[in-house]
Amino acid sequence: MSEDLDQRAAPLPEAQWHALLEAARGARERAYAPYSHFHVGAALLDEAGRIHAGCNVENAAYPEGVCAEAGALSALVLAGGRRIVAAVVVGAGTEPVTPCGGCRQKLREFGAPSLPVRIADAQGWRGEHTLAALLPSSFGPQNLSTSPLPASQKDSGDAS
Repeated sequence: MSEDLDQRAAPLPEAQWHALLEAARGARERAYAPYSHFHVGAALLDEAGRIHAGCNVENAAYPEGVCAEAGALSALVLAGGRRIVAAVVVGAGTEPVTPCGGCRQKLREFGAPSLPVRIADAQGWRGEHTLAALLPSSFGPQNLSTSPLPASQKDSGDAS
């Protein structure tokens, strides 16, 4: 594994996790979910230390809604980010609210398999996973010959 990935996989200080949690909670409060009433917020930390948040936005034509993680990814790209260092998803349910399958793949586009993804609700943390645990044997940019990631940013995918 490259030195760059070793630094990226280093544990984040709790203050950064708290800032991500607060951003995701704030985004969740702004979610537009008039049909399901299932509000989700997400926050991503990019390679420059910036936090990008997003919320789910439903649409009467159900397949046209946007997940919180996708909104946060759009904000990350708009701000010039190209790599996710950490992710937080906040939702309410009897089970922890993890990213859906499509969002797991979207996160993989900008995050290594070792990406830490923490899950929370209004009471606090519900779990932590790596992206590899959520999306095993993933297909990422390195699988394509036109990969936008330099060799130093590729991850072996063995993290779990």
